[in-house]
Amino acid sequence: MTRPNRFLVRMAAFLAAVLVVIAILSAGLQRAFSHNVGLNSLIVGILVIGIGLNFRRVITLNREVRWVEEYRRGQSPTSGGVPRLLAPLATMLGERRDRFNLTPLTMRSLLDGLSSRFDESHEIALYFTGLMIFLGLLGTFWGLSQTIGSIGDVIRNLSVSSDDPQAAFSGLKQGLEQPLSGMGTAFSTSLIGLAGSLVLGFLDLQAVQAQNTFYNDLEEWLSAQTRISSGIGTGEGDQPVPAYIQALLEQTADSLDNLQRVITKGEEGRIVGNTHLRQLSERLATLADQMKTEQSLMLKLAESQMEMKPILAKLADARGGGGMDEATRGHIRNIDASLARMAEETSTGRDELVREIRNEFRLLTRTIAVLAEEEQPQGSGARSGADR
Repeated sequence: MTRPNRFLVRMAAFLAAVLVVIAILSAGLQRAFSHNVGLNSLIVGILVIGIGLNFRRVITLNREVRWVEEYRRGQSPTSGGVPRLLAPLATMLGERRDRFNLTPLTMRSLLDGLSSRFDESHEIALYFTGLMIFLGLLGTFWGLSQTIGSIGDVIRNLSVSSDDPQAAFSGLKQGLEQPLSGMGTAFSTSLIGLAGSLVLGFLDLQAVQAQNTFYNDLEEWLSAQTRISSGIGTGEGDQPVPAYIQALLEQTADSLDNLQRVITKGEEGRIVGNTHLRQLSERLATLADQMKTEQSLMLKLAESQMEMKPILAKLADARGGGGMDEATRGHIRNIDASLARMAEETSTGRDELVREIRNEFRLLTRTIAVLAEEEQPQGSGARSGADR
């Protein structure tokens, strides 16, 4: 889907251009702003709030686009949580990450809900734009009312019969200061209000374009997931299928989809179980080969012991005859130690072999129990699907 970053760039560039113009005309704007600081500050504050709301409308779309992209890739949601604009779609889909089908009515309902949320934010932005114009006109009429009242006071206080025309002119000059201040208030508030409405109007236009782009991309994606009914089952005279029958058919299709997913998961579990059984069989075969090797070693050891019996008898006879030297006794002691060590190693190897066989049989028992538990839900799911 299209990211709304390019619209944010446009809005930021436009605000930068506005700031440049304000910097160029700063002297005149400062004098105009000083005519009525309170009302002009109110207008500027509302302008800042409106700018923030328009930027928020576009920035919020990033979370919605990220959620849709993660769902289409089959990934789990990020720490951002459930989207705000697509909350009904996220609630309806739940934890389903494989695939889903929508009816045209459901798709239209989702799009209408999204469009109503966009219209709500657009109406708020239009209200701020209109509020800027209203405050500008309010300042205009307020300044004009002050001007008219001040001019009336000046005319009433004007005296033509005075002997000092310079004093009369000075009084007229002082009397005209308040009407001129009222005119300054009128023009300054109109200037700031209309300029602010121009800024908010452009930002609202960019926000609407970003929302329309997101809406169109979402509509294309949902259209690819929409299942259109084929019209089978219409009555005589081309009468449409009753609503409850259509709902029953859709529920049956959903049940079949759920059954297919259960069967698929059961098949995957069966494949995993077969893999474990194959690995266990290979380990048992390896263990059997080791047992055969150890048996052959034990047979060779027994044969060597049988061959050594005559030698030991001769050595015993020679020892009884007193003809055995010290070297022969040392060899005999080494042979006895070797035989004792070989007997100990044989006993230790036999114990380890028995322990490994027990572990393998325990693993085999657990694997068979897990496969039996997985087969039972699969069978019950198939029977429930058949009943429906």
